[in-house]
Amino acid sequence: MHQILLFALMAATLFPLGEGLKCYTCVFPAISPIDCIKYPRTCPSGNRCLSSAAIGRKGGLQIVLYEKSCVLPSLCGLTGEKFAMGINFTFTNTCCDTDLCNSAPVWRQKSSAPCLALLSLIITGLITYF
Repeated sequence: MHQILLFALMAATLFPLGEGLKCYTCVFPAISPIDCIKYPRTCPSGNRCLSSAAIGRKGGLQIVLYEKSCVLPSLCGLTGEKFAMGINFTFTNTCCDTDLCNSAPVWRQKSSAPCLALLSLIITGLITYF
């Protein structure tokens, strides 16, 4: 009997119970995707890692907000709308299922126009200020 208990204790030590998936987290609305890879956490069992990008427009400026978290598989692959800062955003959820797999940005800039518009606003503001 003691041998069985000793074997069970050794097996539990050598083969620890599985931990949940590790995912990066940041809560919507995060403006920078870099802020979203600073906070890894262990997810509840059965969860997947979420990467979500929400794109909205304010005048001629395109704004992208990010979210990363642990989610139930039923939230993966969804698209829809969110409202934040007085702007309607269209979001897309993508999921993955390996540790810290949600580090990459969901959305990458395809055009330099929004960056140029923002740079133009900054320069105009600096010229006006000085």
